[in-house]
Amino acid sequence: MIDGFDIGDAVEMKKPHACGGSTWQITRTGADIKLKCCRCGRVVMMDRLDFLKRAKRIVARGGENE
Repeated sequence: MIDGFDIGDAVEMKKPHACGGSTWQITRTGADIKLKCCRCGRVVMMDRLDFLKRAKRIVARGGENE
């Protein structure tokens, strides 16, 4: 379970996406988390509990310039 994530962070998920990528960028936070696949650009939303279970680690922190 990861802790302390924010908009713009790149997160590695436990299972890869159908395109083969396992890195996602967080585009919205709240009760639901909106993610964008860094490989194919697909956008998905999942509730916070599912996100916390499926996320493996934070790959890169988002900055002010993104």
